[in-house]
Amino acid sequence: MTIQNNVSLKPFNTFGIDVKAASYCNISTVTELRETLEKQHHNSLFVLGGGSNMLLTKDIEALVLHINLKGIEVVSETDNIVIVRAMAGENWHEFVLWCINNNYGGIENLSLIPGNVGTAPIQNIGAYGVELKDVFVSCEAINIKNQETRTFTKQECKFDYRESVFKQELAGQYIITSVNFELSKINHKLHMDYGAIKEQLGVSLVGNPTIQDISKAVIAIRQSKLPDPKDIGNSGSFFKNPIISKEQFEKLQESFPEAPNYKISDSEIKVPAGWLIETAGFKGKRFNDYGVHKKQALVLVNYGNANGNDIFELAKLIQKTVKRIFDIDIETEVNII
Repeated sequence: MTIQNNVSLKPFNTFGIDVKAASYCNISTVTELRETLEKQHHNSLFVLGGGSNMLLTKDIEALVLHINLKGIEVVSETDNIVIVRAMAGENWHEFVLWCINNNYGGIENLSLIPGNVGTAPIQNIGAYGVELKDVFVSCEAINIKNQETRTFTKQECKFDYRESVFKQELAGQYIITSVNFELSKINHKLHMDYGAIKEQLGVSLVGNPTIQDISKAVIAIRQSKLPDPKDIGNSGSFFKNPIISKEQFEKLQESFPEAPNYKISDSEIKVPAGWLIETAGFKGKRFNDYGVHKKQALVLVNYGNANGNDIFELAKLIQKTVKRIFDIDIETEVNII
């Protein structure tokens, strides 16, 4: 366990923003994490996982703890169900592929989502009709102040759309070290309701799809729309899809009858943020070294050496324009730091 000073975080965030950490420590075991927290309790700390859900706008004047805890194991199983524990530093997509290779079903729709396992519950990641909470059993986390380990149940995590207790009342208080998932071994429940998946399976001429087929379809869809952070700096979907009242949606339809929508309840409608941003004219727009991706308006990109403030100002301009045109507020999904 070594603490380094003045370390560039460019390799550790998917936007590829070059900011410096005052000090940096790679954490590879729970013991290292607990000892570091105990020794550094008087210092300010910054917890870094996969670096995929953040926009860094300034140098980090703190000790950056890079959580690289590794390991996947089967905790228990029956004929139908398996409980799998994955450590926080495992790459999310690689974990999904591990599950699929073992014919464990439930997270195939979440293929190719960037980030690590440990940050997945914080955001309650989701895609194509599936959310993390659908397979979540519990997670273990260490209290930053007293280094005690606590197990959080699904109920205690208070999951909501891209929300959890770790983003709300317990924000900055715990570091997740492992997550337990309940997955199926047989009779997998496939989620193919999203038209894009059905369409992709049709293209692939898949008649009786397996979880492997669903994963391949999701990967193909995401690769066709979303840039690889290794090629173009980005953090995936930058904005949440807004949920508005039925009355507000009916007002929107008066001017935009073609507006796509998804019914959440009798009183709430979800409107795709990507459609709002594209209709507002931002899709494909480039400003020097940053802009909006040409294939997906939800994705803000760093084409080279943009700084975080450039991208943040673009995000605020998009929010302001969407509000002016549609009278709808869109929130960032990415954490601005």
